[in-house]
Amino acid sequence: MMNTPGIGSTLAIALIHYPVYDKNRQLVATAITNLDLHDIARSSRTFGLDRYYVVTPIKPQQELAERIAHHWREGWGAEYNPKRKSALEIMTVSDNLDDALSDMTQRLGRPPKIVVTGAKGHPGSIRCEAFRELIKDGAGPFLLLFGTGWGMTEEIFARADHVLEPIRGPGEYNHLSVRSAAAIILDRLCGER
Repeated sequence: MMNTPGIGSTLAIALIHYPVYDKNRQLVATAITNLDLHDIARSSRTFGLDRYYVVTPIKPQQELAERIAHHWREGWGAEYNPKRKSALEIMTVSDNLDDALSDMTQRLGRPPKIVVTGAKGHPGSIRCEAFRELIKDGAGPFLLLFGTGWGMTEEIFARADHVLEPIRGPGEYNHLSVRSAAAIILDRLCGER
């Protein structure tokens, strides 16, 4: 069983809202969505992670994320749904990827390796099974990046220590929501086998 105490100290997620591409491959910052905040936090907590970073430099978007999290962490929301409170307690809003990396380094005493996901294949991609073994063998810590919009920039991919191969179905269509992709990948990495 992978979902054991300690995995949270070796694996965290970052949802990247900037820098990402739009459908025309223009550099943009995407909007935060309530569903992504909740669902990725819930998946992260279910599979034993202790940190989920939401990365955006846009101050009103940061405030929105914090306001949503605050509702479920404090007062009525926390009393109404303690499980939601527990999930959103692991969420941290960061200005940029470097701030998330710095936070992990400070908390864990060593810099995390960057692992990037995406819907397109990249040369040298590793399978989830291989990454699962790296986690199990203590090769971390790792920060697993998920992009929004039409994917993370090539500069982010260039910084990666590993790129996970894409999730594939039986057909040509390959456009999962980021929250679905995160849940599938976390199950493959940390779920019971």
